[in-house]
Amino acid sequence: MPHATNAGTDIRYEVDAPDAGDGDEAVVFCGDVGLGAWQFGWQHAALAGPHTVITPETRGVGRSDAPPGPYGIADLAADVDAVCAAEGIRNAHLVGYGLGGMVALTAAATSSRPASLALIGTPPAGDAYNPAGVWADPADPAAVEGSLNGLLSVDFREAHPDALSRIAEWRLAEDADRETYAAHRAAIEGFDLTGALFEITTPALVVHGTDDAACPVTAGETLAEGLPRGEFHGVEGARHLVGVEASAAVNDLLVGWLAEHASAAFE
Repeated sequence: MPHATNAGTDIRYEVDAPDAGDGDEAVVFCGDVGLGAWQFGWQHAALAGPHTVITPETRGVGRSDAPPGPYGIADLAADVDAVCAAEGIRNAHLVGYGLGGMVALTAAATSSRPASLALIGTPPAGDAYNPAGVWADPADPAAVEGSLNGLLSVDFREAHPDALSRIAEWRLAEDADRETYAAHRAAIEGFDLTGALFEITTPALVVHGTDDAACPVTAGETLAEGLPRGEFHGVEGARHLVGVEASAAVNDLLVGWLAEHASAAFE
């Protein structure tokens, strides 16, 4: 598994590239608080065929290094930038979930590398996000399974009980421990771009479940309104893991977004 180094911290990642494409441009996933790479599975399957897709493991998660916390959003954004540099990626289309959306916004505010943003369940400031509703200690299987009640709608849970079991297994195997969660949470608490959103001119697709309890839909609406090139799409009835329970709708949005904003060589 390849890795990139940022100030002594190794970040592991995977690359899936089509047979033909522009190596200077890629979709790069940015992960949510304490969650393993399983979170990208539903969107990865839709995007990895036509596009080069890079899936980093957030510091402290999976096989990436876990330096002592607390972390800052700038640290996590620098990790993503190091991965892009290691792969020679000039234009990155960042797809961020929750904490990862904050990382993507920070990357766009501080670097010219991001070509577009897709921000899923993301607020403009950390005080609008309750990460305690997202992460659960993988040392406690009952807590991990119970946390899915708040992250996925009743309709989805009743229709897809087998999916719940698989997600719980992936979380037990891949999610961060309590120390890393605390370091990620510190990054969230220190994040606030409310007064600087107007400076981020990167095209931004904002996707939010209307029933998201961890990050209210009003936070996503505020984010889209504050971004000069923000475009909001609410997914009716979905909770925080909107990319899981409404994967078809989210994937359609992402595919269309990339068709509009990616270069011809990347398509």
